[in-house]
Amino acid sequence: MFDRRALASAIAAHGPVARVVLAEVKGSAPREVGAAMLVWADPSKDGGQNGTIGGGALEFQAAAGARDMLAAGEILRSDAVPLGPNLGQCCGGAVRLLTEVFHAAPADGLAFARPISNNAGPMPLAIARAQAAARQGQKVQAGLHQGWFIEPFSAPKTPVWVWGAGHVGRAIVGVMAPLPEVEITWIDTDLARFPDVIAGGVRALPAADITRAVALAPTDAYHVILTFSHALDLALCDGLLRQGFAACGLIGSATKRARFRARLAALGHGPADISRIMCPIGEPALGKHPQAIAIGVAARMMAHMAAAPIMHKEARA
Repeated sequence: MFDRRALASAIAAHGPVARVVLAEVKGSAPREVGAAMLVWADPSKDGGQNGTIGGGALEFQAAAGARDMLAAGEILRSDAVPLGPNLGQCCGGAVRLLTEVFHAAPADGLAFARPISNNAGPMPLAIARAQAAARQGQKVQAGLHQGWFIEPFSAPKTPVWVWGAGHVGRAIVGVMAPLPEVEITWIDTDLARFPDVIAGGVRALPAADITRAVALAPTDAYHVILTFSHALDLALCDGLLRQGFAACGLIGSATKRARFRARLAALGHGPADISRIMCPIGEPALGKHPQAIAIGVAARMMAHMAAAPIMHKEARA
């Protein structure tokens, strides 16, 4: 998806930015159509890029070409790249790279359609139909049609609230922060409990009484509760059940789950509501190492997000 906000942020920080996107894939390739990265002129600033089109020689060459375009003042390039013969990559397929230089993010909308060469003809019917489908709330797939490329604009990010900055909380934030689909709010009782360096785009929210922060969470947020206190965990479960959420996970064992079910029932919550709180979290088969828990939590959360109705996601706009 075309992430306007990420592009605008990169332009504000670095000036003109080149965006490289896989416009077409034939055979085996490291990423799918629509995978994109942003590249700016100075590779020493913030790593020189954001995002990935699959790494390896293809990405290295694409980033170098994007910087050449920025230096030369070019604005548009479309390149067919065979992966095996030219780059020695084992994928063996071929891709078409579309590289565009932006001085400002494009206007907002549902989908971004444009010709990929200066001599492209008028908008083809397939592109016009895709735009009409987007206006009807249907999902748009990134694709190349008769010299035109269309991409859906990224939907509003899914709010993810992580309650607790201990080992597991840090691991979960570390795994999920790079994902473009999520926007993380990280809560704990004191700023000193957070790491010295927090990933970009993650909002740290220290609060002496973190239960009061429940009122700040949107009702479509995803929550992971893993504080240092069972009493705090219980209070957060109680508050979130009263407020509403998209999904909620609670760190703990089957014993903790049984005790919390009884205590939440005593607080007036019904069985159906209580059962919405998942405990234990993650995938038990992966083990109890913080990173293993984080991988399991991220996988289950992303699967839940992917299954959510499209119109529900768009309602956050």
